[in-house]
Amino acid sequence: MNYKLLYTNSYIRRVTKFLKKHPELISQYEKTLKILELNPHHPSLRLHLLKGRLKKLHSVSINISYRITLEFYFLDKEIILVNIGHHNDIY
Repeated sequence: MNYKLLYTNSYIRRVTKFLKKHPELISQYEKTLKILELNPHHPSLRLHLLKGRLKKLHSVSINISYRITLEFYFLDKEIILVNIGHHNDIY
């Protein structure tokens, strides 16, 4: 069974701005979302729980430099996308 990705209004604004700034990442971003829906534990995503002030969030990798932070609900099979950006900017 696939996971359901949920897009908040604030995430939609962030991702729109991000993809305008980085159009070369559109295909990688789309691939990341497809893998996330099918198998969030796929090794290429490098899913991990964050610490500190972001301790309730998880992170997945788009590539070596860019991440998506998200809320991950295993029981409901829902993933709420929270933020997108460079590793140093969103942590």
